[in-house]
Amino acid sequence: MTEQNPLLDFSGLPRFDAIKAEHVTPAIDTLLAQSRAVVSQLEAPQAQVSWDNFVAPLEQATELLGRAWGIVSHLNNVVDTPELRATYNENQPKVTEFWTALGQNEVLFAKYKALRASAEFATLSPARQRIIDNAVRDFRMGGAELPAEQKERYAEIQEQHAAVSTRFSENVLDATNDFKLLVADEADLAGVPADVKAAARAAAEKEGKAGYEFSLHFPSYFPLLQFADKRELREAIYRANATKASDQAEGFSKKDDWDNTANIVTLLKLRDEEAKLLGYRNFAEVSLVPKMAQSPEQVISFLEDLAQRARPYAQQDLDELKQFAREELGLDELKAWDIPYASEKLQERRYAFSAQEVKQYFPEPKVVDGLFRLIQRLFNVDIKTDSAPVWHPDVRFFRIERAGKLIGQFYLDLYARAGKSGGAWMDDARGRRASGDKVQTPVAYLTCNFTEPAVVDGVAQPSLFTHDEVITLFHEFGHGLHHMLTVVDELGVSGIAGVEWDAVELPSQFMENFCWEWDVLEHMTAHATTGEPLPRALYDKMLAAKNFQSGLQTLRQVEFSLLDMHLHYDYDANGSQSVQAVIDGVRQQFALIIPPAFNRFQNSFGHIFAGGYAAGYYSYKWAEVLSADVYAAFEEAQAISPAATAETGKRYLEEILSVGGSRPALESFTAFRGREPSIDALLRHSGMAA
Repeated sequence: MTEQNPLLDFSGLPRFDAIKAEHVTPAIDTLLAQSRAVVSQLEAPQAQVSWDNFVAPLEQATELLGRAWGIVSHLNNVVDTPELRATYNENQPKVTEFWTALGQNEVLFAKYKALRASAEFATLSPARQRIIDNAVRDFRMGGAELPAEQKERYAEIQEQHAAVSTRFSENVLDATNDFKLLVADEADLAGVPADVKAAARAAAEKEGKAGYEFSLHFPSYFPLLQFADKRELREAIYRANATKASDQAEGFSKKDDWDNTANIVTLLKLRDEEAKLLGYRNFAEVSLVPKMAQSPEQVISFLEDLAQRARPYAQQDLDELKQFAREELGLDELKAWDIPYASEKLQERRYAFSAQEVKQYFPEPKVVDGLFRLIQRLFNVDIKTDSAPVWHPDVRFFRIERAGKLIGQFYLDLYARAGKSGGAWMDDARGRRASGDKVQTPVAYLTCNFTEPAVVDGVAQPSLFTHDEVITLFHEFGHGLHHMLTVVDELGVSGIAGVEWDAVELPSQFMENFCWEWDVLEHMTAHATTGEPLPRALYDKMLAAKNFQSGLQTLRQVEFSLLDMHLHYDYDANGSQSVQAVIDGVRQQFALIIPPAFNRFQNSFGHIFAGGYAAGYYSYKWAEVLSADVYAAFEEAQAISPAATAETGKRYLEEILSVGGSRPALESFTAFRGREPSIDALLRHSGMAA
């Protein structure tokens, strides 16, 4: 089995056309055995510990295990099947156990410390020094200094946490895939755009049903909230989405099996226990050790300050929306399921355009081509179609070259489908590293959940993106560029590796700004019917509406971030107070829009309960400060000359994108900007500056 196992073939790109569920266990067992053998060899006494005789072989062995398990995890997220899920859950404890034991290995820890104290350390490159510093920090955070009994408990916590976190994700995915809202009469869909109805009709036909079928996948449910004139329909889909994977769920086939309420409490208890074992007061302190922010108090202060600045603008947004809903829509009381609908109508009225009108100008081929054109111009690279085995027929593969030389490759998986986790993300399939004169080039996964192309009256139509979806695509591609344009040769700090979590969103949020630039948009738009580019007059309206309700949106992000921070900072998971009570408390203090009592958004808040953002959700706003300030440098350059803009792009590439995690993010930022970050640009870009 091992000889032909495609998961053990590292000669090139992953063999997604050949990998099956039955390959997982033998491959992972083989790689675990190989990694343990290398660890065992490295535990033997060495006269002199060096990079070449210690760090390099350890990195080589563990990279292959990490890559293989990364492929399995990726498949589990994008083509979930019962067989794959079963083998993933069977192998996850073994993989978790290995990494936990490695992180607690006192012999290896002592060797890293010895290497850091040796004469060789001063002769190593800054990138290698940073890898060693990070390793010493991670051993401490991995419990390497704990007594034996506590080490054992720490390992149990990691294993339990991984299992519960996976179960949390599976519950959300299963509930999302399970719920169906069938609308029999087209008259009930008044206001819903034609392409959304066509997709719903196709979904119903696929299951042999008459009518229109809607699901909880974002491209299906959100247009109902945004456009459906029928209030009961909006309420039904809102309620389903707001209660999925919770005790309040209705209309799901396995309500109790998929309820994440207990999983949330378990995760919070495990994190708190881990923090106490490591000598910290709370998990927020643990989470911030490898981040830019210095303390939970600093983060809370930053968020509360931002809330205070945003609140007057948010209040203005809400007052205007309520008045409009009352006077123009006859909605005396604005319910949660009315807000997207009323907001869309208000935006149409105030700016004389609709999201649906804009969407007609963003067919997928034109958008992707425009994105590539921008990247090529900004960073002096070429993006070309490439070929590789893929996990689904919709997936495409590309290569990035500079001066004819390959520097990176990426998979593009754009559409929502059953068995694929919701949201959008970038992940690394392989990192950059140099060995002798050979360079392993980086490879990225870029995953979104947009509407798939439809067939209308027998004619294939391209997928049409909302402007928000265009922004999402640019965001994820920003992460991809951070990973693929690196010039760092050391695996542990190349690309996104080793970058502080609250700085990793900088390149992604930076890319979003270009979705508002006329000279970018005019080249990436073509009307679905006429082929005409976006009219300048419509662009001007979009720009005028750019900060529509930005006060409310900022306050909402701050609310989520504070909720995350308080759950990991001063909430006692072992006490009598419920998680819901913490959420209610944060909302009473900071939110202007209080959701209905049945809302259980936290039960599908995968970012913090299954996605690595625990006590780190604030990173989005923190990095927004950085990215807005970086983009301001481009604005300043554009006011001078095209040459100045080109020079700024070159400096951004050299000082931020290409250095990866080889130095602290703050150093990279100040090298680019010539000073520390300022919040002013973010407030100005959000329309919240005096």
